[in-house]
Amino acid sequence: MDRRTLLKAALALPLLPLAAKVDAFVTGDGRWLKRGAAGWPTDADWESLNRQVGGRLSIPKNPLLDPATREEALAHIGNQFYVGDQPGLTQTGAYYQAWTSTPSARVLAAENAQDIATAVTWARRHRVRLVIRGGGHSYLGASNAADSLLLWTRRMNSVELVDAFVPQGAGPGASALKAVHVGAGAMWIDAYHAVTTVGGRYVLGGGCTTVGCAGFTNGGGFGSLSKAFGTGASNLLEAEVVTADGKIRVVNAFQDPELFWALKGGGGGSFGVITRLTFRTHDLPESIGAAKGRLEATSDKAFSVLVAQVLRHFRDKLCNPHWGEVMEFHGDRRIDISMVFQGLSDDEAKAAWQPFLDWVAARPEYTWVKPFWVRGIPARYTWDLGFYQKHGLDFAVPDDRPGAPAYHMMWAGDKEQVGTYIHAYTSAWLPSHLLQDGNLQPLVTAIIEASREQGFALHFNKGLFGASPETLARARDTAMNPEVLDAFALAIIATGGPSVFEGLPGAHRDDVKARQGDGAVRKSYARLTKIAPGAGAYFSESDFFQKEYKKAYWGTNVARLAAAKRQYDPDDTFTVRNGIA
Repeated sequence: MDRRTLLKAALALPLLPLAAKVDAFVTGDGRWLKRGAAGWPTDADWESLNRQVGGRLSIPKNPLLDPATREEALAHIGNQFYVGDQPGLTQTGAYYQAWTSTPSARVLAAENAQDIATAVTWARRHRVRLVIRGGGHSYLGASNAADSLLLWTRRMNSVELVDAFVPQGAGPGASALKAVHVGAGAMWIDAYHAVTTVGGRYVLGGGCTTVGCAGFTNGGGFGSLSKAFGTGASNLLEAEVVTADGKIRVVNAFQDPELFWALKGGGGGSFGVITRLTFRTHDLPESIGAAKGRLEATSDKAFSVLVAQVLRHFRDKLCNPHWGEVMEFHGDRRIDISMVFQGLSDDEAKAAWQPFLDWVAARPEYTWVKPFWVRGIPARYTWDLGFYQKHGLDFAVPDDRPGAPAYHMMWAGDKEQVGTYIHAYTSAWLPSHLLQDGNLQPLVTAIIEASREQGFALHFNKGLFGASPETLARARDTAMNPEVLDAFALAIIATGGPSVFEGLPGAHRDDVKARQGDGAVRKSYARLTKIAPGAGAYFSESDFFQKEYKKAYWGTNVARLAAAKRQYDPDDTFTVRNGIA
């Protein structure tokens, strides 16, 4: 065997167990058929289903590979709204050694819960794997599978505000709440437009406007202001869901309460197909704003002092319901600050930062390479594209397709995520005791050592330490890992490359770089979690290869979730990567 052949064999060997494991997952250890296998549905079988669902079944295609749609696809492939409208694409292109975006065998463009119920019953009978997709943002690959029936809820995108909602089955005297009914196919921009821009209220949703409301909530669901308003799961009041037996159920704290609880953060697509959600809405704060800047240190020693100071400042001034979002730490002695605030005037927000700004100004070893600024706007305009356009602000961009809803906007920074090839992605909740004076220096050391391997972000809104007692109580009544209640932040360490959609000109799947990125992320994670061994992870933003994933995602809630799974889906009709089974 020559040297090149030997090297190729050595590189391939570690992948073999992984390939076998993933293939077993794809077929459900034999529960689901693959195309070409004995018993795979015939064309007549598929046509029978098509008739039952009113002709809404079709064969999804990658529009970049279809001559009839290629020109349009090339014109709009950087538009998340366009990608979300293509059942043959997903918002992420691939994940190293894990999955590649692949069209399903068939797609049902469902318009109501009965469509879903019919398809679930048919798929169980024909042993066809089901994939559920709303927004198509799953990093774990749950939005696609080659030999599957895709239950696509995009057309189920209604949003309806209600002033006095009482859950079905509630007893006499139950309190009525201001709420919003949201179809499973709605994106958060649909909800924000109706609830905030038009309705003048607040609903807790995702930062990325094209994320689907249902999958977000199933995974737990953090927004920029979760320390103030909680998680998507903790704000869920009721859901309509199709279970594995084909029944359409309305579940809440009074009807099928264990299933309802499981839907609140128990993992997207594991317990049924959500077709409608009802969320609590909140009074809208007067203002929502941002604080941003980039700070560099001239030496390693100065950077260590800076990291300690910014963490103290966060602990003392920002770890409260007014503040959320991110600080990024980089190996070139750089900190990027990108925080969001609510319920404060510009002067109050600036005052919260002033002690830190004064500290930096007094020390020449630090430089604002991107000047620090604070600015708020009336909260009602937070997702109002017209407002940004009127004021010449370019960080909100429209859905540029003819006929697109005028309110459809996405953040300019999110465009680069379309089709991304994830090299590695992992997360860890960091407990609040690390911010105490006696533990702060080990935390600083871990952050610096980790950032030298791979830069990463602390998402302060994705840990609930510092939230109000009411917010914590609601979050405690969800299926999420209870560690989130005491976490001051979620560390996300990730890297990736440009779009690898098949058919995209110039697309290159750089596996050498991916392997290097994967190694850097794993080294960074190992260094950071020395001060938080066994840290939990956030289901929706986590490692495809997460170790002890059940414990990481759900902690002490695993047994209760497993019991709900046995009750409502004993045959594992609904199975997702790293889900409850």
